[in-house]
Amino acid sequence: MSYRKAIIFVSETKAGILEETEIGYRFKYDPEYLSVSDPEPVSLTLPLRSEPFISNVLFPFFDGLIPEGWLLDVVEHTWKVNQKDRMGILLVSCRDTIGNVSVREI
Repeated sequence: MSYRKAIIFVSETKAGILEETEIGYRFKYDPEYLSVSDPEPVSLTLPLRSEPFISNVLFPFFDGLIPEGWLLDVVEHTWKVNQKDRMGILLVSCRDTIGNVSVREI
């Protein structure tokens, strides 16, 4: 099985990598991002650190970027992504979000 990966940007700066794993998901900050002066965390629930974050479900912060309601229906039908495929929806719909975090598939 091939697992999907995404670059996570904060204000157009590469902050880290989000990837699917055999057991769920992994997010790791980019070492270069951590070394800049005053880096901003992706989320309060994902504080700055060099160790990866591991979860068996998509991290709530990233899941919260996904559209809801009728907009989720539009995403599902336009890109033919199942609503249960949270990573797939994140990859197709969160390239340009309202906030300063964006997601780009690798």
